[in-house]
Amino acid sequence: MAARVHAFTDDALGEHDGVGIAELIRRGELSASEVAKAAQERAARVNPVLNAVVVAMDSPVVSGDREALLFGVPTYVKDNTDLAGVPTQHGSVAWRARPAKANGPYAKQLLSSGMTVLGKTTLPEFGLNATTEFALAEPTHNPWDPEFSSGASSGGSAALVAAGVVPIAHGNDGGGSIRIPAACCGLVGLKPTRGRHIDGPQARSMPINLVSEGVLTRTVRDTATYFAAAERFWRNPGLPPVGLVEGPAQRRLRIGVLTEPITGAPLDPQIRAVLDDTVKLLEGLGHEVRPIGYPVDRGFAEDFATYWAMLAYLLGRTGKLTLDRSFDPSRLDPFTKGLAARFRGSALRSPAVLYRLSRTRHAYAASFRDVELVVSPVLASLTPPLGYLSPDQPFDEVFDRLLNYVTYTPLANVTGAPALSLPLGSSAEGLPIGVLFSAAHGDERTLLELAYALEAARPFRRIQD
Repeated sequence: MAARVHAFTDDALGEHDGVGIAELIRRGELSASEVAKAAQERAARVNPVLNAVVVAMDSPVVSGDREALLFGVPTYVKDNTDLAGVPTQHGSVAWRARPAKANGPYAKQLLSSGMTVLGKTTLPEFGLNATTEFALAEPTHNPWDPEFSSGASSGGSAALVAAGVVPIAHGNDGGGSIRIPAACCGLVGLKPTRGRHIDGPQARSMPINLVSEGVLTRTVRDTATYFAAAERFWRNPGLPPVGLVEGPAQRRLRIGVLTEPITGAPLDPQIRAVLDDTVKLLEGLGHEVRPIGYPVDRGFAEDFATYWAMLAYLLGRTGKLTLDRSFDPSRLDPFTKGLAARFRGSALRSPAVLYRLSRTRHAYAASFRDVELVVSPVLASLTPPLGYLSPDQPFDEVFDRLLNYVTYTPLANVTGAPALSLPLGSSAEGLPIGVLFSAAHGDERTLLELAYALEAARPFRRIQD
């Protein structure tokens, strides 16, 4: 196993999480500028290895609201979200992005938390892959072992948070893109309920909106505090408020457990062992845990794959209109082209696919009549080495590998439910293994309360130890 790559040192950031840094700034023991400088210096040290930063901003974007919950905490924004004056390239070389004229809708919400934006992070082309790798450029590396994937599509943000460059960074999730890199990099990754945070333009244009905005962190309280901060800026009146969750609840939960992947793919024995150990931990905390079945049948996986391919196809067809006139579909990477080609062979089925997917929300909601949460693996197999899912590999091989890898996360995207990855285990090689907790629509609060209890009972591994 290669040496871990991290930036933790005795500087203004120290080993503090975001809430800790904000408290020090609030008390006048640190300034936002010295914290930002320390984070920039950390990035300069480790990014040549990690390749997680797309744009490093000479003049960080600073919030003026000193009363914001996370004022002065340094962060990065994923490069599929507009920041004024910075290009948004979506991980692609298919066109030349121009600097954004204004902050995107979600960027405004993120900035309202008080964080200082230092730059933008890598993602695979349009977030379509489950690894942050590129056909024509260096991949993003996992700081726990640079020979392995950092996950995707928020893989750049995950790598920076895990390495200690910043305590919190932006991610979004359209098929697992917060939870997968959280699992690969040993982080807390909460995909919110659909509509919990302000949607970006891409999400609004989808036939079925899969994408939720959020963050990746190293501590539960950072995630909880960010959700409270975002809610101060805007709250969806159609969802129950989350509020500021500050610790575990006393109530004991009925928790369902899903074990086998819905695709029928094999579950790695090491992941199964971590899941079984988590079930024992939950029972030791007084919760009732029992096996349950999926609320959808195995056809769901094929329907999701068809919709996934449809998005790639529509991108190639409409890029000149939706992105820029310089968009050239011939320059898309081989994986994106392969997805689009796959859809062309199944386009006639798309109305039925969309109908079935749109109805899964109801079956999912009904499955929570007898349980409050569901626990499962995040992924069916261990974090892969770089190259295994690379977009320059033969499409059919990569696609089959992805179907056997990403089996648990898409259900929450299609149904719009909240789901949380927690770093509760590790592989024999020392790489993190995440466990997934899913809740009923609008119930992020229960997820966060349980996460606090689990973090206290089994403190998350630290890369610097």
